[in-house]
Amino acid sequence: MPVLPRPSSPRAAFQDLKAFFRRGNRDHLLGGTLALLITAIIVVIFFVDESLNTAPPPQVIYVENYGPDRTDAQIIADQKQRAADREAAAKARQQEFQKLEKQLGIE
Repeated sequence: MPVLPRPSSPRAAFQDLKAFFRRGNRDHLLGGTLALLITAIIVVIFFVDESLNTAPPPQVIYVENYGPDRTDAQIIADQKQRAADREAAAKARQQEFQKLEKQLGIE
């Protein structure tokens, strides 16, 4: 004699659920509705959770390795060169925006 009953089909389970709700007892309706609602919320959370709180990929940061024998003059010259490069990039970006502004007629 089997301990557990044979698995039923989804159609039979749905008909059983309909029969349960048709009985019309207010307590059964409330309990059944809450059970279905909680189950639906849990399933929805599993689907939503896979798209939330995803960590960004690791970011690679490149560092220049300088020797300990660099002089202060070399450091200052490198800093000035980098500042000039940043300013040139900012100027180029500003010119691109101005060109786009003229194309769109924004002024």
